[in-house]
Amino acid sequence: MVGDIILKQFLTLFLFFGIFWSGQGESHGLPSFTGLIERASPAVVKIDTVQAETHQTTPSMPQSEAPETFQDLFEHRRNQPDLARSTGSGFVISSDGHVLTNYHVVVGASEIVVRLIDRREFDAEVIGVDSRSDLALLKIDSTDLPFLKFAMPGKLKVGEWVLAIGSPFDLDYSASAGIVSAIGRSIPTAKGENYVPFVQSDVAINPGNSGGPLLNLDGEVIGVNSQIFTRSGGSMGVSFSIPSSVALEVVGQLMAKGSVDRGWLGVFIQNVDKDLARSLGLVDPSGALVAQVEPGSPADKAGILAGDVIISFDGQNILHSTDLPHIVGLIAPGKKVIATIIREGEAMNMNIVIGTLPGAKAMTNAILENGVDKLGLEVSAVDRSRVGRWRGGVVVETVSLDSPAFHAGVKKGDIIIQIGYNSIDNLAEYRESLKAIPVGVLVPIRFIREGLSLNTSIKIEN
Repeated sequence: MVGDIILKQFLTLFLFFGIFWSGQGESHGLPSFTGLIERASPAVVKIDTVQAETHQTTPSMPQSEAPETFQDLFEHRRNQPDLARSTGSGFVISSDGHVLTNYHVVVGASEIVVRLIDRREFDAEVIGVDSRSDLALLKIDSTDLPFLKFAMPGKLKVGEWVLAIGSPFDLDYSASAGIVSAIGRSIPTAKGENYVPFVQSDVAINPGNSGGPLLNLDGEVIGVNSQIFTRSGGSMGVSFSIPSSVALEVVGQLMAKGSVDRGWLGVFIQNVDKDLARSLGLVDPSGALVAQVEPGSPADKAGILAGDVIISFDGQNILHSTDLPHIVGLIAPGKKVIATIIREGEAMNMNIVIGTLPGAKAMTNAILENGVDKLGLEVSAVDRSRVGRWRGGVVVETVSLDSPAFHAGVKKGDIIIQIGYNSIDNLAEYRESLKAIPVGVLVPIRFIREGLSLNTSIKIEN
């Protein structure tokens, strides 16, 4: 009898909780992505590129500027002895054919083909690129194209459902879903630059997804897929996307002038830990501690000193030191802002006029006059420890798209040791050799790449 009563009570509770959780499932169930995929896929593109390999015996993957464990996401293939073919993704952002993708998808490419889901193909023109944000703006010759809109910055929240569409491992228009894991992730490049507050998600993205969109449930772009954290070469559930706030700013500048100017403050900063906070008179271990001020910089002119702690900049609180470059980089040069600092335990406001970040030069289809020579290169003196048994040379810092060096297959990081029959030992000898290069004639060029001496030919057309 007692057993029957207990069994009835158990069944009653089971039915109650079953109905309750069923109701919860109906109101808070997993979203359906089918409609979103159908609407968004026509605006997503596959990007195939071709790169010259300059007589290498093994494929060379473009070097990401991110730390080694963070890998870029485009698929590399090699079909011909001297050509490397790569696949990435992108998406149309305007009906007249503007396409956004990653910088690392198109850098060094001699051919860029954009493919739509309806199987149309277009040769793409590079409007402008920005290596610091890893973004590139392309243009294809078509009109009335479906396109994606960017989400308004500041609305994204951790835990939101997001969807990626792209071509992982050359599998066209694959979709994967997950949630936003974190916002404002800092991943400094090998140069120590840190201008992108990445969106982290657990969406499964892999090589080939590079440049594709990360979408919210409204079909708006909240990020551009750029990197993954991996020890296997594939997805481990930690991926990073360039947020819409950065993409909107970069796209606007690239459309207007083909290059990107970033705000510059001119300080070297470090994090504030608990002990530092206590010694500096801070309530909490937050803010950016100024370790050094660059002479003549906007910070120097404003009176900021080493030892100051910046806790607010242009109305935005600085919780971590890495927040500061994210904020400064998006401020237009010339704008006047207020920074709140702590100095000797006292808070004070400083008026600052934002400068232009040095070295922010465009790399477009045209050879630039400032800093780029007639081969389309920016070079610098080489650290002799990098050349091993080879002597001298100059190191390639940037290669302009569609330039003579670009078509010859020269890449960033190559060390040029000979042009024509002239050995290159330093910058002066390199500049003298440039003067001797005739127009319209193939000239041999020799350089070191990853310890190997390579030879190719280069020609200045006009």
